[in-house]
Amino acid sequence: MLNFHSPRFLRNVLLVDAATCVASGLLMSLGAAPLAALLELPEVPLREAGLILLPFAAFVAFTATRERIPRGLVWCVIAANAMWTLDSIALLLSGWVSPNGLGTAFVLMQAIAVAALAELEFFGLKRASPVAA
Repeated sequence: MLNFHSPRFLRNVLLVDAATCVASGLLMSLGAAPLAALLELPEVPLREAGLILLPFAAFVAFTATRERIPRGLVWCVIAANAMWTLDSIALLLSGWVSPNGLGTAFVLMQAIAVAALAELEFFGLKRASPVAA
C-alpha cells in the first residue's frame, strides 16, 4: 500500500518509474521482433521506443537518488511521462499502426501506467518540501 505521507514517497515513486522503464526498455528493445509479431506493431519503432526508455530510466534513477531531489528534474520526468502518454494515445488514433487487440491493450496499458506514475510524481512533488523530498 502506498504511504502518501511518507517523506520518501516521491523518491519511491521515482525509483518505481526508473525500474519499470528499465524492464519495459529491455523487453521492447531486446524482444522487439517477437513482440512485433505478437502485437502486430512495427518492429523498428518498438525497438527504438525501448532504447529511448533506457537512458530515461538512468535519468529518473539519478533524480531519485539525489540527497535532495531537484524539483526541476522531477518536473522534467513528469513532462516526459505526460508526453509518452499523449504520444501513445496519438499513435493509436493516428492510424499509423494497426495493432491487434493485444497490441492496442499493450499500448493503452503502458500509457495508463505512465500517466499514473506522472500523477503520483506530481502528487509527491506537491507534498515535498520546497527544496527537497
